[in-house]
Amino acid sequence: MLKCPTSVIPSAARDLVFSATYEEEISRLHLEMTVATQSVEGEGIGRERREKNWMASFGWVLLVASIFLSSEFVSAQQLETLNVSYASVTGSRIPLWIAKDAGLFEKNGLNVNLVVIAAGNAAIGALASGDVEILGAPGSTTMVSAARGLPFAIIGTFGPSAWKLAAHPSITTVEQLRGKTVGISRPGTTVEFATKRALMKLGLTPGKDVNILATGLAESNKRVLVMIQGKIDATLVSPDNLYEAEQKGLKISVLSDLKDLGIYTSASDLSAKRDFLKNQRQRARGFMMAFCEAIALGRANKNMALASFRKHLRENDPRRLDNLYNNYVVDFLPTKPFPMEEVIQTEIENLTATVPEFRGKKAADFVDKSILTDLEREGFFTQLASKYGKQQ
Repeated sequence: MLKCPTSVIPSAARDLVFSATYEEEISRLHLEMTVATQSVEGEGIGRERREKNWMASFGWVLLVASIFLSSEFVSAQQLETLNVSYASVTGSRIPLWIAKDAGLFEKNGLNVNLVVIAAGNAAIGALASGDVEILGAPGSTTMVSAARGLPFAIIGTFGPSAWKLAAHPSITTVEQLRGKTVGISRPGTTVEFATKRALMKLGLTPGKDVNILATGLAESNKRVLVMIQGKIDATLVSPDNLYEAEQKGLKISVLSDLKDLGIYTSASDLSAKRDFLKNQRQRARGFMMAFCEAIALGRANKNMALASFRKHLRENDPRRLDNLYNNYVVDFLPTKPFPMEEVIQTEIENLTATVPEFRGKKAADFVDKSILTDLEREGFFTQLASKYGKQQ
């Protein structure tokens, strides 16, 4: 709302400033002016004076209306567009949803478009071409591309994952997987790499002892349904999707927890082109500030987080919502979402055999944490803690 000193605005214009719609007010004033003009016909000088006063008031109305609209238009124009994609509609995306729903992107001068692009070549192509500026996808995807020459860097994380290797109820032991088919999402994703590492830890060689099938399904709940149908025999499942299946009465065998196997992965990461981080620094910084504040807001305000889960996952079951909140906000969402360099280093070591470009590389070669480091040095996280309360 435009702020003007009301003492210098005629009463008609003041009515406009505080009215709900300026169109209605202009119509009302025009009508009143017409009636007043008609009622003073034949009054000579008095009539002219009143007409002039009304015209002056009406002029103020138009002026205030035009300034109000102009200020709103300029405000909208000042928001810089930023396209952000994420690979799957899962609970781990909650910081993006909260930032969008709570207006935190706009607070930082951004008009953010959130789009879903499945991890893999399509997502990498969108980032490389500049169709999206920020990519929310498994870090291993951008790491492989960066190792092969593309100027990508991991700039943040959604936190660690908690995958479990689950199987069709007819399979109750790891040994029974021999000769069976294990489903992944897509080639080149964290799900593929984590699945293969888990199988090797369990004594099974992918491609020899078990078949690997790319289902094209990024969401583990969809892979669970394919597994129940008998089209695959096992797959990695997130805790909330496992809980969801159990609540629906689906029988699933949990063969192993990847944490118990010493396999740590990120739920997903944030990546960007290095030239974007350098040349569009303010936009990149604004995004990260909104992302970090969304984390703090979600931790401090459970109802806000639940509202975003309801909206974007179309979920209304209170128990399921509580499960989502505990898994993705309380347990795994980091208050300072720095890239998980230990996980990245493990990815490099495990992938070097199949991606020779990783030889001699370190996690630091694939990371740019300068924005988060600047924010930490400037006291941004301390400010968030003060505003929303200290979080674990």
